[in-house]
Amino acid sequence: MSVVPADVLPGSALAVDEPAVCAAELGPRARLWPSLAAVYRAQLSRARVARIPLLFVATFQSVGIMILMRGVVDDGVEAQAVVAGSSVLVVAFVALNLLAQYFGQLRASGGLDHYATLPVPPAAVVLGAAGAYASFTVPGTVVTAVFGCVLFGLPMAHLWILLAVIPLAGAALAGLGAALGLLAPRPELATLLGQLGMSAALLLGVLPADRMPEVVRFTRDLLPSTYGVEAFARTFGPHPDWAFVLGDLAVCAAVGVVSLAVATWAYRRAAVR
Repeated sequence: MSVVPADVLPGSALAVDEPAVCAAELGPRARLWPSLAAVYRAQLSRARVARIPLLFVATFQSVGIMILMRGVVDDGVEAQAVVAGSSVLVVAFVALNLLAQYFGQLRASGGLDHYATLPVPPAAVVLGAAGAYASFTVPGTVVTAVFGCVLFGLPMAHLWILLAVIPLAGAALAGLGAALGLLAPRPELATLLGQLGMSAALLLGVLPADRMPEVVRFTRDLLPSTYGVEAFARTFGPHPDWAFVLGDLAVCAAVGVVSLAVATWAYRRAAVR
């Protein structure tokens, strides 16, 4: 009687026709748009209570600036610049300043580790947070624009252009704010950079460009919010040049794509450290 090892029998449970250990199949990679929608809803729900008082402050600040400027600037082009700049300033306060602080604190507290464990693409985290913060600017921007038109006697026929100005300028400023917060080595520096960016949007966006020196005008052209201000201000005229309006909005869109791409790279860089 011969002894045959059990593992070579054809019908044995121990027979090995394949590798004994197979790699477990991973689930499908999370798609961008569903992940983006999930992050957006989570951020919107989280920040709804905490950011409403700050949104009130941003709106009150812009309205106060217009009241102060009412006795300084003349009607016409200067009034159009003040109203447009004050309206976009609400977007800069939330999308640039607050988002830089948020990502700076998130990086310092280790909150990025939580997002790094989620099966969502890095772009969804950045875009979802940026979109949620930019959404909070809609009521304040509309209120500021309507109040400014009443205060300076400007027409409201083309206020619908805010439907394009708010998301495009918000994307450009939110991407910049997120990048500043993620690249800053300390949260205090992220807060400082966000406030400096908002101050630049205030000084270079609200004040009429005709009264600025040439060097300051060049600096103004480098600010993403400038093109949102210009696009909005052009619509107050009796016959707006829509080609220039679309051109300014296109610049906002291009800067938004670049700034959000930089913010996504900064997120990957910060998450692996």
